[in-house]
Amino acid sequence: MSDTRGSTATPERGRSGTDGRDEKRGIFARIGLFYRQVVAELRKVIWPTRRELITYTSVVLVFVTVLTVIVAVLDNLFGRAMLHIFG
Repeated sequence: MSDTRGSTATPERGRSGTDGRDEKRGIFARIGLFYRQVVAELRKVIWPTRRELITYTSVVLVFVTVLTVIVAVLDNLFGRAMLHIFG
């Protein structure tokens, strides 16, 4: 028994007793099928508004900047400690 509650994924083919037709498709048919599935999944996406996008981008930039400063300070401290110990 498969639990698919809340799942938006496309069910896998070939597991539910199909006639094996998917294995016989040519390369272009498989590429076309893949493209149609990608487009179908992208239609399900809830795209952010411009305001949400700006907010998310700002949060990421601030977070990366803060972490960069923390790593730089720690690197400087550990570098000075190594020079003091071994230098």
